[in-house]
Amino acid sequence: MQSLSEIDTTSKRASKAAGFSWGVAEEIGKAIRSLELFGLPGIKNLNLYLNKIEKNHPKKVNKINQENKNKELCPIYCGVAFLDQCQELEVLKNIKFYNINYPILILPFISKASEILGKKILMQFNKSSFLINFNKSIFSKNLKKQVIASVDEINIEFLENK
Repeated sequence: MQSLSEIDTTSKRASKAAGFSWGVAEEIGKAIRSLELFGLPGIKNLNLYLNKIEKNHPKKVNKINQENKNKELCPIYCGVAFLDQCQELEVLKNIKFYNINYPILILPFISKASEILGKKILMQFNKSSFLINFNKSIFSKNLKKQVIASVDEINIEFLENK
């Protein structure tokens, strides 16, 4: 078993070697560390995703809209953009991503956004739901597979505090 620091460092180096910038690789390291801390299969999903994009690096996502469509969306670039724009996105209340690869990899970015905004966020794809609670916990429901290579649609909803 690896320590969380080893997970962070290894993920960072592997991401840099796969073509991500150092800044994005730093974010990936923190993200995979967070997934593993919450008991989700971050290393496994990252490894498979980096192998998938080895010959064809994904395009960067600059702007998140209410509906985000592309042939294939990168969960990392979508996650980084989501985190960077989370305060503007909150007013949309509901955001959709279509054709996203390895959707588990976007979770830690959404989790960090939940902490920044001070709001719970609900993320759903296929029949799985994740309630993200201020970057303190991720409750999952109906996550049957450790690895989901791609999903047709992800729905993200900002929840009002009660």
